[in-house]
Amino acid sequence: MRHWLGRASLVLSVVASWLGAYLCWTFAGGLALHYGLLGTYHGALFAPVAVVGGLCHYRVQARAGREGGLAVFVGVQLAWLAVVLLQNGAFGILR
Repeated sequence: MRHWLGRASLVLSVVASWLGAYLCWTFAGGLALHYGLLGTYHGALFAPVAVVGGLCHYRVQARAGREGGLAVFVGVQLAWLAVVLLQNGAFGILR
C-alpha cells in the first residue's frame, strides 16, 4: 500500500508541474503576442511536448530521484523557450 501511495504522489506532483508549466507558457505567450513581443506563438504545440516531457520526467524521477526529474523538467522548458525564440527569428535563422 505504501509503495502505491508513493507512486500516486509522484504522478500527482509531475502532473501538477506540467499543468502549471502549460498554463504559464500559454499565459506568457498570449501576453507576448498581445504586446507585440512575439510575432507568433503556437501554444497548442506545447501540449504534446508537455505530455512527452511529463512521461520522461516521471520515469527519470522514479529512477534517479527528485534532482533528476527536475533536470528533465527544466531542460524541456529551456528547449521549448529555444523553439519559441527560433519560431520568432531570435537567432536570425528563419527570417
